[in-house]
Amino acid sequence: MSSDQSVISVRNVSKCFYSYDKPHDRLKQAIVPRFQRWAGDEVTTYGKEFWALRDISFDVQKGETVGIVGRNGSGKSTLLQIICGTLTPTLGEIETRGRIAALLELGSGFNPEFTGRENVYLNGAVLGLTREEINERFDAIAGFADIGEFLDHPVKTYSSGMAVRLAFAVQAQVDPEILVVDEALSVGDARFQAKCFERLRQLKENGTSILLVTHSSEQVVTHCNRAILLEKSHVEMIGESRPVVNRYTDILFGREKQEEVAPNVEDSEPDLRANEIPAEEIELLFDRDAYSTRPGYNQHEYRWGDGAAKLTDFHLSAAGRAYPSSVEPGEDITLTLAFTFNRHIVNPILGFTIKTKEGVTVYGTNSYLLDCEDAREMGQSGARTKARLHFKNRLATGDYFISIGLASREGEEIIPHDRRYDSIHFVVEPTPKLLGLIDLALTMEITR
Repeated sequence: MSSDQSVISVRNVSKCFYSYDKPHDRLKQAIVPRFQRWAGDEVTTYGKEFWALRDISFDVQKGETVGIVGRNGSGKSTLLQIICGTLTPTLGEIETRGRIAALLELGSGFNPEFTGRENVYLNGAVLGLTREEINERFDAIAGFADIGEFLDHPVKTYSSGMAVRLAFAVQAQVDPEILVVDEALSVGDARFQAKCFERLRQLKENGTSILLVTHSSEQVVTHCNRAILLEKSHVEMIGESRPVVNRYTDILFGREKQEEVAPNVEDSEPDLRANEIPAEEIELLFDRDAYSTRPGYNQHEYRWGDGAAKLTDFHLSAAGRAYPSSVEPGEDITLTLAFTFNRHIVNPILGFTIKTKEGVTVYGTNSYLLDCEDAREMGQSGARTKARLHFKNRLATGDYFISIGLASREGEEIIPHDRRYDSIHFVVEPTPKLLGLIDLALTMEITR
């Protein structure tokens, strides 16, 4: 182990699978190379190699939650199976410390002919619990799963949601040192997912280390201390959750951060400082990137796109105040954007999203969803366009980030041109009558 606090240590792990054109090639592969190594001869391979993992190394500390993200086929599930011991690595070493509970597949480890009750005892025994210990925890397991009389029905009669309820209930109630979850929580309904994540929080506070594989970026940002991005069987990036998720989004859209298309006018470093100019005199700029000079701009924004269009400037006002240091509850907010089209774009889409500082999306929409007719007319090469977005502040007190994106649609494919994620920061002043994230304008009447 790399330290006394590490519960998982992965060192230079690689995993190779073979595919064979003929059945007897599999037999040759199992026997002949051993004799060749013993004789000191060159080893012959009879199958086609596929390396699902290549030189993977990382550590997981006690009580840490680590998200693993990556496209389908990147090696996520293979890595988890090796950590859990259901697969052996071709190269490298893995050390784990403590009891491992795993949800690798829906109902994995269940005997479909047994009832749910019988499978609880079977799974508990596999996880190292005595019958007495399972008896003590059975009511908690049954209550968490909440599948009623189906607990005494064969598992083969369960829906996928019922199977994952029971599987998670067993794994989470044995108080493991390490819990591995592979996409299983995406199957349950919203209420069950909320209960699962509350249980994950409790396990984490009790010192359980959690490995979470999910395609939900918000789950990674919200629940994970760190994240690991796998791409083409290699570790692409390890670090804080949000930068890793941003990189994953970049790869998911199949585009690297490209050089922007040269605009029609020279792009020079601006010397504009908007807060030195009265709000009524401000004009949005198109021929240079004034966006990054405006008050409220987040220098840690994540920006990418092919440069066919470019967001060059913005103006934020609340109740007539330009670039306010904070926004009061109920105020009307206007965001004005400037962008240029460096080449002709068909079906352009302007997107808008608000997130909390934890990365949770509070609201998001775009010109396509809003059926904005004016958006269909923009997109001509060389065009300079403004957009005005209006909304009422119904957010609870806290820090928020606005993301803006210009994209277009070709069939089912979305092509990003200039996306500036978390690029504008604003603060909502205290809201003493509101708890949570957003004001639903609830009214209350009490009668006798």
